[in-house]
Amino acid sequence: MRKLTLLLLSVLSALFAYSQDTSLAIIPQPVSEQLTGGHFVLPPSIVVETLNQKPLAHTLQDLKTHLSVPTGYSVTVTSQPSPAATIRLVLNKTVDNTLGAEGYNLSVTSRAVVIRANQPAGLFYGVQTLYQLLPKEIGSPVPVKNVVWKAPCVTITDYPRFGWRGFMLDVARHFSTKQEVKGFIDEMVQYKFNLLHLHLTDDEGWRIQIKSLPKLTTVGAWNVRRQGTFGTFAAPAADEPKDYGGYYTQDDIREIV
Repeated sequence: MRKLTLLLLSVLSALFAYSQDTSLAIIPQPVSEQLTGGHFVLPPSIVVETLNQKPLAHTLQDLKTHLSVPTGYSVTVTSQPSPAATIRLVLNKTVDNTLGAEGYNLSVTSRAVVIRANQPAGLFYGVQTLYQLLPKEIGSPVPVKNVVWKAPCVTITDYPRFGWRGFMLDVARHFSTKQEVKGFIDEMVQYKFNLLHLHLTDDEGWRIQIKSLPKLTTVGAWNVRRQGTFGTFAAPAADEPKDYGGYYTQDDIREIV
């Protein structure tokens, strides 16, 4: 009986501890977060207010795409103070030294979302956190029905622990197209990586166009495809087609950058 009682107490303690865990599913975990109760629901007509449209052009375009495509809602941007603003992006007039160049403060209330930062990069990363607070379907490239587009009311302060947050993509051994690389970058920034290392050359292939040395890509970018376990591949025959691979033109590299 005593053992059974202890077991029940252990289970109840675990359930109580679990119920007290109010942390949000945000990656990476913010420096601080505080749930304030209630939810914010996206309206069908979303108004983004910012006085700094030019330096935030990329962030604003990102917001328009993420908030309009899956929801089917309209998104407009205004540089005038508006009581109807859904989301406010604010660059601090007085620098908050705690935040640095990439940190932000995010406030979600039942009425609106406000993101403040010292630099455009901070606002961009604050927007990425906002996406994680919304239903996962906010990342859909096509319209999604029967979703309540809401986020929990919360106050978040966040800034990076490391200035260099890199990710390496090995396109030398297995080529990825320009569009695939751009999609990879879009996925990286959701988790606040800020540096992409493209591994462009190895014995399997040369992936970047050098106009004065054309054979680097006409010959060096292609090989005979092999699949399986490393060390068990058969050597390619002389007449096997070398049609696996590819390379990036100089214009491709400019577009990726």
